[in-house]
Amino acid sequence: MDGFSHLPNIFAVNLLRFDFIIFIAAFVNLIIYILVRRESKKLYRKMHLTIFIPSHGMFKNEADELLIVDETDIIAMRKKSGMLYNVFTALTSIFCLLGILGTVISLIPMVEQMDVIKTNFFLALTSTFWGLVFAIIFKTLDAFISGIIDDNEKTVALYLERNAKRFAVKE
Repeated sequence: MDGFSHLPNIFAVNLLRFDFIIFIAAFVNLIIYILVRRESKKLYRKMHLTIFIPSHGMFKNEADELLIVDETDIIAMRKKSGMLYNVFTALTSIFCLLGILGTVISLIPMVEQMDVIKTNFFLALTSTFWGLVFAIIFKTLDAFISGIIDDNEKTVALYLERNAKRFAVKE
């Protein structure tokens, strides 16, 4: 038990070194996640009111009014949420790599200084620890948002297909 009493100090020291980069990346990824969630929910609400309206009990012209949505807005919304989601997933995938990179950076000096192996080894493990922790957190968040993103892609495609058919018939 006494051998682990210095671990909080090691975590603090390494937080000021390489782990700081991991925390900055986690903060940026959290901001991007919030933006992705907001944009995808906005598109989801707009498309589901447009595509999945009940036809019973509604006059045809009222239903047609709901179906009138500016295609350029829908496409721009889909593009924005898709781009943000791609950035989020790309950042999420690098956390394990950042952790391993921190480990390697901390272990390299051990070759020359065998007397500090124990300290550098613990420093190396903190980077791996934080990289894995944030990878797990953001992969979990990805599971919650990916369904909405996929649903939005399908709904927008369905809307564009229906809209193209509707305007092709009128002309």
